[in-house]
Amino acid sequence: MSEPLAAVGTWRPVMEAAGHRCQCSGQCGNAHAKTDGRCPREHDGYTSKHGHRVRLMAAPADPLTPPVQAVTLPPGELQAWCPECHTGAARRARVATPVDDAPGLFDL
Repeated sequence: MSEPLAAVGTWRPVMEAAGHRCQCSGQCGNAHAKTDGRCPREHDGYTSKHGHRVRLMAAPADPLTPPVQAVTLPPGELQAWCPECHTGAARRARVATPVDDAPGLFDL
């Protein structure tokens, strides 16, 4: 099984807790209906469409956590994500985040 070149001490406990499987449960927009609501991708497994190897990452459950804060989190506050689910979850979270109420150009 392959492991990252850095932060193995953080990555390994997250993967072991996740069973080396992506922990997305629909945050990406995919209901993962065929796999009881959890993404089926496993680390070092192959995707069915293109035959690419899946490389899971340890990242915060909230995909909008700033990187500066994310690197300080302990393994217990991280989860296993496949790149597709993490990207989809971040995209959906950005869309759902309300925009600050900034005054308009002509508001006085």
